[in-house]
Amino acid sequence: MPYNQNMSHLEILLAFGLPPPEIAPDLIATLTTPAFATLISRTTSNHSARHAVFQDFSLALPHEIWLAQQFGLQQDGMAADAIPLALANMQSMGLVPDAAASNSEHWFVLNPVHIHIARDHLVLTDQRQLSIDETESRALFEAALPYFQEMGYFLVYGDACTWFVRADDWRDFQTGTPDAACGHNVTLWMPQGQHALQWRKLQNEIHMLWHSHPVNEARAERGLPAINSIWLWGGASATQHNKQAKTTSSINDFTHVFNLSNRHIGYRQFCQSGGQDCSAADVIQAQPPHGLLTLDALIAPALANDWSDWLAQWQALEENWFAPLLAALRQGRIGQISITLSNNTRLFTFSTTRNSLRKFWLRPTLKKLLS
Repeated sequence: MPYNQNMSHLEILLAFGLPPPEIAPDLIATLTTPAFATLISRTTSNHSARHAVFQDFSLALPHEIWLAQQFGLQQDGMAADAIPLALANMQSMGLVPDAAASNSEHWFVLNPVHIHIARDHLVLTDQRQLSIDETESRALFEAALPYFQEMGYFLVYGDACTWFVRADDWRDFQTGTPDAACGHNVTLWMPQGQHALQWRKLQNEIHMLWHSHPVNEARAERGLPAINSIWLWGGASATQHNKQAKTTSSINDFTHVFNLSNRHIGYRQFCQSGGQDCSAADVIQAQPPHGLLTLDALIAPALANDWSDWLAQWQALEENWFAPLLAALRQGRIGQISITLSNNTRLFTFSTTRNSLRKFWLRPTLKKLLS
């Protein structure tokens, strides 16, 4: 929706703000979040909560799909859960491919990860739990580089958790995001396409190469999980990326983005301004005409099914974010706040204005999260 230049509108994406339905009543009964409850209870009169349902076993999580839609990343002919973010991330990290590159180039995000054995299948561990440092990542990257070169693929280092690979003949791959696959049987989220067996062979070779690598021997001595595999996702062609860059301004009107994770850093280039590691005070002071704030604190505990930590993170969000933002809304420093919450299959969006806060007869409650 177009923003009112005379009114600051802040949209907040709170991934995994919705608890799983089967335990939602117990978790919500434990939360004490009066500011957040006020924001989702006293919504605008012309706004009912928007509710979207996504398929189980999707290749991307609802909040990832929502972000891709907001920035026009998905285009005609793409699967609804495709997240072609590789080239956008590369550009935001200063890793711009040759300007004269052919539009046939196809790039992927490649993450060094840990995959562990469950009873009868392999499971991807949340990369946030691995504590990979630059020295370790560089050493593993250099060890893997010849394997990619031998197969004719171009490997590029981004940061400790993020690499990129050009593989033009994998352009038909359907790939799942790491967070979508995390905690599940990885077979369901492995790349699917004409050259899928080639990918699995390469992945197995990297696993064997890193199994006894000094990096992993040192990690084992420190009680850390091994970096024993790679995860491929986010495939994007130069043609797709160039088309997106030309059309995004007409699709998305965000003027500021705040606190995008490195995994989604590519979206930052499509906004006028923003920042990382911002506080509520920073966001309020910026008074963005149309800002986007992403809050990721609930993702890690939700993926780990650590609901005690999930509750603790929620209380910190209430104190550090929702209480000051509610105060700013009441004071007129922000004109409108929209909050989009998700879990692994659903999205809810609520929108509140300063005027709608006057609905004193609506008691603040979290029961809307149960519907």
